[in-house]
Amino acid sequence: MSFGALLRLGSRQCCLFELSLHNVRQLSSGVGRGLKNGNEPSSNVPSPDPVSEAPKQERRPRREPEQVSVLLFPGQGSQFVGMGRGLLKYGAVQDMFSVARQILGYDLLSLCLNGPEEDLMKTVHCQPAVFVTSLAAVERLNHENPAAIENCVAAAGFSVGEFAALVFSGAMDFAEALYAVKVRAEAMQAASEQTPSGMLSVVGRPQAKYNHACLLAREHCQSLGIPNPVCMVANYLFPDGRVIAGHTEALDFLQKNARQLHFARVRKLPVSGAFHTPLMEPAVEPLRGALKELSVRTPEIAVHSNVDGKRYGQEKHVRRLLLRQLVAAVKWEQTLHELYERAEGTAFPRTYEVGPGKQLGATLQKCNMKAYKSYTHVDVTFAEEE
Repeated sequence: MSFGALLRLGSRQCCLFELSLHNVRQLSSGVGRGLKNGNEPSSNVPSPDPVSEAPKQERRPRREPEQVSVLLFPGQGSQFVGMGRGLLKYGAVQDMFSVARQILGYDLLSLCLNGPEEDLMKTVHCQPAVFVTSLAAVERLNHENPAAIENCVAAAGFSVGEFAALVFSGAMDFAEALYAVKVRAEAMQAASEQTPSGMLSVVGRPQAKYNHACLLAREHCQSLGIPNPVCMVANYLFPDGRVIAGHTEALDFLQKNARQLHFARVRKLPVSGAFHTPLMEPAVEPLRGALKELSVRTPEIAVHSNVDGKRYGQEKHVRRLLLRQLVAAVKWEQTLHELYERAEGTAFPRTYEVGPGKQLGATLQKCNMKAYKSYTHVDVTFAEEE
C-alpha cells in the first residue's frame, strides 16, 4: 500500500510516490511536473481553471471532539543525530528516504542517523531532514494507531513543518514538496550568509515590552552606522515566550540589556540567520519559482498557517502564504488558540506531535494545559530490534 493510501483523508487518496525515478530526477533539476510513470498526467494534477471549486468530498459521520485528532509538525531546530532510527520498517519510510536521496543528491538517511552533527545542523540539511523524518513519524503513528490518522481533522506545522502538514493533508505530493523544501533551505542559507544575523530566544516577565525592546535595539544599530537595521519578534511561542531575530548587533544589545528590558531568560539559538524577518527577502523569489512547479490542491483537512493562524484555503492561498511565511513572524501561539478554541466544557481532541523533539508539546503545555492533557509525542528514535 502506498504512503498516500495510508494517509487517506476524506474520499480522495493521494499517492505520494507515483513519481518515477526519471521524473524525480527531472524534479531535482527544476522541471518535474508531478507525473505518473511515463508521460501520463497524474490524477493529482489540479484543473487548469484557477478559480475552480474544491472537489466535493463524502460527508463523514459526526464524531465527538475526544474522538478526533490534531497533528503538529515541528520545524528547524528540532533535529538531532539519530532521528529516524528504527523507522525504516514502517510503511513507505524506506521509499521516502530513497526519493529524498534522488532529489537532494546526498544520503539524507545516513546524515539523520549518523551525522556529523555539524552538517545536520546546517539550514540546507536540517530542513529536509525534519520534513522527511516528521512524515516517517506519521508512518509509525499509522502503524500503531491508525484511528489517529483516519480521524485527523486538523494539522499545523512550525515553519518548514508546514510543508509536512500540507503533504499530510493531501495538498502537496511528497516528492514535489521536498523539492520545494530543498530550494527553500538553500535560499534561506544563502540569505543568511549575506548579513550577520541570528535569533534570540526570550522569556520575559509580565512587564516586558518586546516591540519597544526591538525598537531600542534598532536605534542602537543605527548609532553604529548600520542602515535599515532589522530587529523584530520572529516567533510568538507562548505567553511571554518569544524569539527575536535580526542583526547580530541588535541581538547583542538585547542580551546585554536583558535585565533592564525585563527579560527573565535569553539564549542565542544555533541558527545561521534571522529567519521570518525581512532579512529573508532574498529567499522569496527562489521559493516562488519552486512553488510554481508544484501541483497544489485544497487541503482535505484544516491546515493552519503560521502567518495568521487561520486555515489555508485554495491553492493560490497556499502558495501566497508560504511565501509570506519566509519574511513574517511565526504566530504559533495564535495558531494554537485557533486550533483549540472551543466552548466551555467541550472535550479536546487527541494531539500528536509527529517528528523530532517535543518543543511543540512544550508550547502547547504553556498555551493550553487542558489540551496538553491529550498530547502524545510520536518518537522518531527507537531501537532497531525490539
